[in-house]
Amino acid sequence: MRPLTYIFFTGIIWLTSLFSGISQTIQILERSSGLPVPDVAIFNFEKNRAVISDENGKADISIFSGSDSLYFQHPSFLRIVFTRSEIQQMGNIVQMDREVHMLNELVISVTRWEEEKSEVPNKIKPVTDKEIEFNNPQTAADLLTISNAVFLQKSQLGGGSPMIRGFAANSILLMVDGVRLNNAIYRSGNLQNVITLDPNIVHQSEVIYGPGSVVYGSDALGGVVDFHFEKPILAAVSKKASLSINAATRFATANNEKMGHFDLNAGFKKWAFLTSITYSDYSDLKMGTKEHPSYQRPEYVKRVGDIDSVFVNPDPDKQLFSGYSQLNLMQKILVAPTKNLNLIYAFHYSESSDVPRYDRLIQKKNNLPKYAEWFYGPTKWMMHSITSESNRKMLLSDNTRFILAWQNYEESRHDRKLNQTSLRHRTEKVNIFSLNIDLYKNFLKKHTFYYGMESVYNNVSSRAIGENISTGENFPVATRYPDGKNDYLFAAAYASLKFNLGKKLTLDAGVRYTYTDLYSTIIDNSFYNFPYTEINNTNSAFNGSAGIVYRPWAESQINVNLSSGFRAPNLDDVAKVFDSEPGRIIVPNENLKPEYSYNLDVGFLKDFNKKFNFEITGFYTLLKDVIVRRPNTYNGQLSMLYDGELSQVYSLVNASEATLYGGSIFMKLSLPLRFFVSTDLTYMKGEDIDGNAIRHIPPFYGGFHFFYENKGLKADMYMLYNGEISNANLSPEEQSKVHMYEKDANGNPYSPAWYTLNFKASARIAKILTLQAGIENILDVRYRPYSSGIAAPGRNFYISLRIGIS
Repeated sequence: MRPLTYIFFTGIIWLTSLFSGISQTIQILERSSGLPVPDVAIFNFEKNRAVISDENGKADISIFSGSDSLYFQHPSFLRIVFTRSEIQQMGNIVQMDREVHMLNELVISVTRWEEEKSEVPNKIKPVTDKEIEFNNPQTAADLLTISNAVFLQKSQLGGGSPMIRGFAANSILLMVDGVRLNNAIYRSGNLQNVITLDPNIVHQSEVIYGPGSVVYGSDALGGVVDFHFEKPILAAVSKKASLSINAATRFATANNEKMGHFDLNAGFKKWAFLTSITYSDYSDLKMGTKEHPSYQRPEYVKRVGDIDSVFVNPDPDKQLFSGYSQLNLMQKILVAPTKNLNLIYAFHYSESSDVPRYDRLIQKKNNLPKYAEWFYGPTKWMMHSITSESNRKMLLSDNTRFILAWQNYEESRHDRKLNQTSLRHRTEKVNIFSLNIDLYKNFLKKHTFYYGMESVYNNVSSRAIGENISTGENFPVATRYPDGKNDYLFAAAYASLKFNLGKKLTLDAGVRYTYTDLYSTIIDNSFYNFPYTEINNTNSAFNGSAGIVYRPWAESQINVNLSSGFRAPNLDDVAKVFDSEPGRIIVPNENLKPEYSYNLDVGFLKDFNKKFNFEITGFYTLLKDVIVRRPNTYNGQLSMLYDGELSQVYSLVNASEATLYGGSIFMKLSLPLRFFVSTDLTYMKGEDIDGNAIRHIPPFYGGFHFFYENKGLKADMYMLYNGEISNANLSPEEQSKVHMYEKDANGNPYSPAWYTLNFKASARIAKILTLQAGIENILDVRYRPYSSGIAAPGRNFYISLRIGIS
């Protein structure tokens, strides 16, 4: 009834506005943020007088008599009532609390259309723009750790590889505004590509856990990370044009961060544009000073004249050669030619400086640094996309969306071993063309049919050259991938149905078919003398899901979801030409097949009178035909000399099974005086058919928050913690990385437990100005998150200023 009542009162405003006495203007604010609340309906008990607050949250209540009780109502806020005298005692300022329903959040990632979380059987974790603004993440990778949505691994400062339910890298699908980021060279090791995105212009990110949605298909074994960037906003109906400006700057001490951001939105009746620019600069990262001295960087390599020399690091807690910088640009243009049609053109661009590969710089050989240099060249990512969205109702659809996109991606690797003059340069360039068509049709008023198709084409160019740094001469070296033609194509179609069977039960089921084709050619076969010069790999697969949502009581929900997922082998799996690891060489295998997962999710959510929120989720996953590394031969030999090292020959094969299981708990309690506490815990376990631990299973981790939010002030004192992974529970791949781990009592590598205490606050000190500051890792603990090659920041002070003008 509230929306109908709200509309009714807007209709009588013009009548009541004719009768006014002495003006009494009040200001209506959101209690938590201190921002004005427009369009609040204010009416008396008899409902014969009413006004509505303007765009600045102000309203003239002089039409009401002194004895009237005034009711304040807005669809997004809790209704409140005051007398005029009470309002005067409050200084003519009325504060409203936002009505939060944990189960009524709108999510987009499951069907690619907005729908209520209470109708979705999947576990989803949205991170809103307000959470992003308050938490102040340095990078898009750090953004994903808000509310412990995912576990994050870092090989270097300029990186961040999310782990979800025991999967990482090319087994997690990254999306930007409905466009797939994963490309043909996403590898199975830790992947740092999410760093290219700008967290300062993200409107909302969503993590969907597990392979539970058929709209995504390949690469979503562990889940989907979906970024929704801000959109251009048209002018309000009552205005010809509108302009809003946001700017932010931040400084942090642990890596001497200097960040500047600016965005501008200009809106008109039929079109709008949004421009965003962010520049970030990071110096070498300082780790903590307490515990685990083995993580320190005691030495570094510097070339003096024509000789590599090893110097003592005067500050071993400073991780030398870890700093980098990055530029992000975004331009969006919205055109609305009719009330049923929106067209959006989007341009994204990101470019970094050289990014040192810190975990390689601390590797040792014969008690000396193994590498004198190891860095990624500037990573460049550019995307053009055109989105057409129509809500014109037709026979086969109520809403239709087309997304046509072109991405250009470039990455390079540069490495040189200690006391050698050969500097190897390897560069990969990828062009990605994609088309997505998504539609839905409502039928019988409460059911929905979703369907669509996706097609993506990748073209990869792989080049390499060696450089003698003493003479400047160039010489040929092997490329990372075949040096000829590298084409990767996949096409897919999906359909799903959502049945709402009354108010308490929702059924959801879907199916997807995907076809993939990979073709590569080798032009220069002199390096390895392969018995073939072409690699062809074609696969197809079905995957599906079936879920139930049961709402037994008010503000409660039980989810059960069965799903299957798969990952088709890409160019990195099938055709990578000799990737050197410590003592191992990987040779191509064109006979790889997709790996499959079968997943069960069970969850329960309950909101107790908006005072206590509780959510628990459990999952079990069975993996089949897992792509793993196994010993092989090359020209009949079990090992070969490669890059100066005798290495055992391996190849990727479908040869294993694995099981993964775990769960998470989230609780939030509202306390008196606008205080809140929340906690989240995540535990998982996984092993392959031989009993070995799965590489991307993180330790037990969680967080505890005690925070206050009122009148534009928010403060959060919180603790983050990770459990231990003993040597026996490390995967074989991680056990071999002795340079990254602490040693236990037996001298074996393991990942120690750790915790940090942190504090951050945000205060709106003027209508357009917000000041934010915080202290992270207050105890200055020296720690390195599981599987990471770089130690985490030590005690870090940061300060940020934000300006918003509209």
